[in-house]
Amino acid sequence: MQPRTDLLITDGPIWTGRPDQPWVEALAVRDGKVAAAGPLPEVREVSAPRAETLHLRGRAVLPAFHDAHCHPVEGGLQQRSCDLEGARSPGECQERAKAYLSAHPDLGWVVGKGWSMELFPRGAPDRQLLDVVTGERPAYLTNRDGHSAWVNSAALRLAGVEAGTPDPPHGRIERREDGEPQGTLHEGAMDLVRRLVPRTTAAERLGALRQAQSHLHRLGIVGWQDAMVDRENEAAYVALAEAGELSARVRLALWWEREGGLEQVEELALRRRHLAESGLDAGSVKIMLDGVMETFTAAVLDPYLALPGGPPPGHCGHLFLDPEMAAAATSALHRQDFQVHFHAIGDRAVRVALDAVGSVAGEGAKDLRHHIAHIQLVDPADVHRFHQLKVVANMQPFWACHEPQMDELTIPFLGSERSRHQYPFRDLADSGAILAGGSDWPVSTANPLEEIAVAATRRAPAGADRGPSSLPAFLPEQGLPLAMALSAFTVGSAYVNHLERSTGTLEAGKAADLVVLGQDPFTIGPERLPEAQVQITMVDGRVVFHRDGA
Repeated sequence: MQPRTDLLITDGPIWTGRPDQPWVEALAVRDGKVAAAGPLPEVREVSAPRAETLHLRGRAVLPAFHDAHCHPVEGGLQQRSCDLEGARSPGECQERAKAYLSAHPDLGWVVGKGWSMELFPRGAPDRQLLDVVTGERPAYLTNRDGHSAWVNSAALRLAGVEAGTPDPPHGRIERREDGEPQGTLHEGAMDLVRRLVPRTTAAERLGALRQAQSHLHRLGIVGWQDAMVDRENEAAYVALAEAGELSARVRLALWWEREGGLEQVEELALRRRHLAESGLDAGSVKIMLDGVMETFTAAVLDPYLALPGGPPPGHCGHLFLDPEMAAAATSALHRQDFQVHFHAIGDRAVRVALDAVGSVAGEGAKDLRHHIAHIQLVDPADVHRFHQLKVVANMQPFWACHEPQMDELTIPFLGSERSRHQYPFRDLADSGAILAGGSDWPVSTANPLEEIAVAATRRAPAGADRGPSSLPAFLPEQGLPLAMALSAFTVGSAYVNHLERSTGTLEAGKAADLVVLGQDPFTIGPERLPEAQVQITMVDGRVVFHRDGA
């Protein structure tokens, strides 16, 4: 591990993230903590005698970033698999699969992730597109949000999926007119093939986590909440921690099996205690309530519009836990002092999550900080309830803009009026809700500068390859001031992980968790924020990333 660095930082903008003192002239780092932040003469007095001086000279210092909802092991695995992230056409997806096969001729399966639904008619790629590349080698490729899988004919044959195979609970098999499986599986239907895919080894998961941590540090991220930790990912964290290589501040959200019942709580508590022995915080449990808008599996209060290529009349998505079970699970976890981390995208799922938290309001005051991730569609009647119930709004803002999945696969099936209730970040903030920022990486970029840019501008950042840059802002009234968006990805996400007293802002006594950016965000503005590039990332006064020449 890198030694701690005692520093005197000056000669440039230093944004502390503190509302009462947002800007300071200088900052001293000593023994891994912020020793002082304020006027240069005062800071110089308390800096370490042999501290190095970092002259910013046009660069800027901010608190380091935290990600309240990401999947690092899966992100690392995607980088090592058939990675379709950013592919611009079906042909490019085929070329990437072909290149992956050439580089890995001995693998039995073609496994990967990252294709975008808008590349294919109705968001559903056909198996024949894979067949011509993969032949008889089975293939299983999940899309960028992980809620659908593209499979080839060989995989369907191995799984025994054919015209007479019924849709499983909470899932759908895309079909051709004759009923034959077309090659795309949604939600619960993914398991029909996924159960046959060779499991990754412990060594592969450890390597993926190690690679993911390096990637996140490179983006200025020093802490996160892993939003879906099963026993295999759990083992990777234990191995990294016990090897002394875990340099991030991490909270693990253990996975709630929706097919199970309340008997899970005791086992989850045992796992939490076991992980604590390795110095890991597993104080959160992830409950997934619904799917996603693009496949019409997000649970909505009113039916999706029954348009060509859409769902049948009266379809309201899928609620993976009924409201009674969601409330019972939340109550049982609350009693065991678990924080509940809800996945809720549709307005019905958001309401069920809020109702579940409301049901435990009388069970005694506990500072557990339950939070709802994604919050894509929120009924206006529920906005104020986040503050009322002390539920953190865990936002993933990268999708809050006009882009193909929004404009072609979401708005038409919600209708223009209901679509105005998507990603209501400013309404939530104005109502008093605490905002936390997360990426959902590898579903989207892990780069907090890109996430923050969209949160502020409600436009896709330049170079993100998500449609014409001339598109108007998506519900611009829901954009956040830059300082508020930055706070969501610093102290807001630290708050979710119960770390706001030790990190998330730059002030005396807190950990020296900071980033040096190539440019001042407040000077270049949120539109150009992704250009600012992280130069240095520090955790506890230790450099965990530095760009060449920084």
